[in-house]
Amino acid sequence: MAADNREIAKQVVEAIGGRENIASFAHCATRLRIMVHDQQKIDQNKVENIDKVKGAFFNSGQYQIIFGTGTVNQIFEAVEALGLESTSKEDLKSEAKKSGNMFQRSIRTFGDVFVPIIPVLVATGLFMGLRGLLTQETVLAWFGLTPDDISANFLMLTQVLTDTAFAFLPALVAWSAFKVFGGSPVLGIVLGLMLVNPALPNAYSVANGSAEALEIFGFIPVVGYQGSVLPAFFIGLLGAKFERYLRKRIPEAIDLIVTPFVTLLVMIILGLFAIGPIFHSLEEVVLNVTTFLLDLPLGIAGLVIGFFNQIIVVTGVHHIFNFLEIQLLEQTGSNPFNAIVTSAMAAQGAACLAVGLKTKNNKLKALSLPSSFSAFLGISEPAIFGVNLRYVKPFIMGLIGGGIGGFMASLLKLEATGMAITVIPGTLLYLNSQLPWYILCNLTAMAITFVLTWMFGFNDKMLDQVKSEAK
Repeated sequence: MAADNREIAKQVVEAIGGRENIASFAHCATRLRIMVHDQQKIDQNKVENIDKVKGAFFNSGQYQIIFGTGTVNQIFEAVEALGLESTSKEDLKSEAKKSGNMFQRSIRTFGDVFVPIIPVLVATGLFMGLRGLLTQETVLAWFGLTPDDISANFLMLTQVLTDTAFAFLPALVAWSAFKVFGGSPVLGIVLGLMLVNPALPNAYSVANGSAEALEIFGFIPVVGYQGSVLPAFFIGLLGAKFERYLRKRIPEAIDLIVTPFVTLLVMIILGLFAIGPIFHSLEEVVLNVTTFLLDLPLGIAGLVIGFFNQIIVVTGVHHIFNFLEIQLLEQTGSNPFNAIVTSAMAAQGAACLAVGLKTKNNKLKALSLPSSFSAFLGISEPAIFGVNLRYVKPFIMGLIGGGIGGFMASLLKLEATGMAITVIPGTLLYLNSQLPWYILCNLTAMAITFVLTWMFGFNDKMLDQVKSEAK
């Protein structure tokens, strides 16, 4: 096994233009991430035909080779054993941020802030799903219980699990923003907590009319920012840069006292009186537009989003949807976006599965089948970049199936209790009366895509065509 990995490592280095073309490299859970000096020196066809490679593509300024969980660690070590010096994933990201246009760099930065807090939101969504399951009358009846039999203390404890992350969401966002932009994360946490301090009128209470906003100078409304994302993001961004500015100018002898004091004072004043009101208003506009699109009649929203979602994934700017999903969950308590994009991902998995079952090429079969399973677990990149996009038609069939699945999800008004998990794991977000419909939408998207791909989307003649185009 070790010898095989060393040989694969040598082939990878050779295929991307040799040692001299490698600026730095690192790895994540599934991919070897490489910064190269000259993209033109990469032999894409050669890379894709290396054993264990499940796909390769440029994204976020990096050349990313998909090996899969576990395998990538072994290949990474084998590349290091060749004498190449690796770099940290953070340093690689920093270098990658310099590439791409302004929009791409902005989306990457936005993603860097929100990706670290997604695991907590995933866990919260699962808690919401389980809470919904345990409080259903049908489920309780299985145990001879009714909703009146559930202890108020039990409901209160479950509420701690389901509400905490969203109640203090600004603290999570500000912490992550300070970390990404080079400030002291603890200052971000404190600033975020200040935005939801109980001394401020609760945003939800103000919204339902049970409380009134404070008026500063007679015209600036001040409320807590429970559930707000944009104010915390920009306070974190500006706060981190302001802290760094101060540290360069304040003498070290008093830096420990003065810098945190001035940073917190200035940023909370700006946050409550300027940044908060401005970006909270913008946040409401974004949410209202998203909600409007999702409420379009006759399943139009699902059809459009379901069709185009995986195209957006290919561009690498799909992290922007994390913000939208967080906003939907926090403001409305549900996430209709999840069911739509789940159908899109399941469809790409089905297209990849059809290729794997139809082809007689052993290497393509060995690549397609595990890649399709990965998509069914909610990670569609191996299927898209490793198989579907290489032959184009399977990807298009997946778009069609995703559009139809999304159309059904929109018509049925499916709404997840959380975010960030999809397809098979995503069933945990529909542990209520929606589960049968969720399964139906996914199976429909998969069945239509599979049939279309099998009949019109792939045959083994495409193997020779792709090879000839790569020469």
